[in-house]
Amino acid sequence: MDELKYNGKYRIASTRAWWHNYAGGTYFVTICTKNREHYFGEIVDGVMKKTKIGDYLEEQILITAKMRADMNVEIPLFVVMPNHVHLIVMIGRNPYNTDYCDDEGRRIQCVSTAKTGNAFSPQLKNLASIIRGVKGATASFAKDNGFEFGWQSRFHDHVIRNIDELNRIALYIEHNVSNWKGDRFRG
Repeated sequence: MDELKYNGKYRIASTRAWWHNYAGGTYFVTICTKNREHYFGEIVDGVMKKTKIGDYLEEQILITAKMRADMNVEIPLFVVMPNHVHLIVMIGRNPYNTDYCDDEGRRIQCVSTAKTGNAFSPQLKNLASIIRGVKGATASFAKDNGFEFGWQSRFHDHVIRNIDELNRIALYIEHNVSNWKGDRFRG
């Protein structure tokens, strides 16, 4: 079991796809609040009534593409829910994902470690850096304004592989508020 330790502590295995480096592509992302607390607002009569933190999160999502223009990022669809947010994040071709490598006959985008400066894996200019920016800005806003707030330490992502999958996920996001039945995650 020692192989699961890093610096003498157990670590959770990555949930990321081993065959994809997240420097380009289209993703369905879900980010949840700590303990699934309803920090972003409540759904009342089928309408999401956002708190100040919920409004700020929405602003951060809307300005992400402009702030990361060098990455060719788009967030064409998202929904802020009481305790989570769903996003479709698209990272197009850009100076950071122009290299390709081959994985058993499939061409997949790769990032040169020389461009990111990290010998282990790309930690800059990828999906994780986008999500880290949104989460960090929102947490800072909450702290600076005296609001109780916390994120789960991770986020869930799914690599969207084709247009049918994209359409199915888009419909799910568009109907998320109207389909809300409260927090299904609590016992």
